[in-house]
Amino acid sequence: MTTLITGAAGFIGSRLAIRLLDAGETIVGIDNFDPYYDPAVKRSNIAAVERAAPTADAFALIEGDIRDSDQLYQVFKNHNITRVAHLAAMSGVRYSAEHGPLYAAVNVVGGANVLETARRHNVEIVVQGSTSNVYGETAHLPFSESDSAVEPLAPYPASKRAAELFAHSYHHLHGLNTTVLRFFNVYGPHGRPDMMPIRTLEAILKDQPIQAFGGGDLKRDWTYIDDILEGIIAALNKPLGFEILNLGCGFPISLLEFIHIYEKLIGKAATVETVPMPATEMPITYCDNSRAAELLGFAPKVNIEEGLARTWAWYQAEMLRR
Repeated sequence: MTTLITGAAGFIGSRLAIRLLDAGETIVGIDNFDPYYDPAVKRSNIAAVERAAPTADAFALIEGDIRDSDQLYQVFKNHNITRVAHLAAMSGVRYSAEHGPLYAAVNVVGGANVLETARRHNVEIVVQGSTSNVYGETAHLPFSESDSAVEPLAPYPASKRAAELFAHSYHHLHGLNTTVLRFFNVYGPHGRPDMMPIRTLEAILKDQPIQAFGGGDLKRDWTYIDDILEGIIAALNKPLGFEILNLGCGFPISLLEFIHIYEKLIGKAATVETVPMPATEMPITYCDNSRAAELLGFAPKVNIEEGLARTWAWYQAEMLRR
C-alpha cells in the first residue's frame, strides 16, 4: 500500500507523512514549495520526514505541482498509488482576496487533476482537505455539515467549496471513494509561520502589537495537530463512498482569551491593537464534530491550554535556539 500526500512539505502534510512512516507505510509526497510563506520552513519539514523514513524506499519526494496533470499522471503510474491524502492548496483567507485566479487554479483545477488521476488509477480512497471557512457567516451554530455553505466570504473558501463539489461529482459519476474533511483552525508545533498561533507567540516575544479584529471578540475553534492527524488517518482507513465531515475541537474561544493563555505561558504581557474586522473574516468558527465521531470515531483530546503549552515548549526547544 502506497499513500500519496499532496502538499507533503506543509504543516499538516509533513506531520501526516511522519505518522504514516512510523506505522510502517510507504509514502510518496508531492509539493511545489510555493513561496506564500518561507520555503525554508517547508524544506525543514521535509528533512524531518526523511529522518523518519526507516529505509530509503519508504519515502519519495516529488517536487511538482498538482496543476501539471501530465506530471501527476506519471507520479501515480510510477509509484502504484493506492490511497491519496490531498492536502495541497493555496491557503490564506485574507491573501486570497486579491488573488482569486490563483486560488481557482490551484485549489479547483489542481484538485480536479488529483481526482481525475486518482480515478484513472483506481485508487481506494481520496481524503481531501477542506476548511471550516466554507461556512461563511452562517447563523447555524455549531457548524454542521448539513449547512448549504453557499456564501463563502473570500476566494480561498470559495475555491475549497468548489473542490468539494468536484469531489462529489467524481464519486457520483465514477464511484471514487472521497472523504472531504473540513479542518477547523489547526495549530501546534511546526505550525505555519503565517498563522495566528505562531504570529501571536512571536509578537509577544518581540514586543510587537497584535492586531485584534473587532476588539478581539472574534472566536476560533482551535484544533490541535495530533487530533487532526487522527481524523485523517481514520478517514484513509475507512472508505465511506462520499462524505463531508467536520474535524474540530468543538470549543471556540475569543482572540483575547487566546492571547491571555499565551501571556501566562510566556510570562509576558502582550500589546493588543484593535483594528476593524476585514470583510474576509468570519466572526466565529464552531465545530459540530458529531458526524465524524459517529463515522470515524473522532474524539479530540487536546484542549487549547494544553495545545498552546506544547506549542510554546516546542518553540523554546527548537526555534529560540536557532
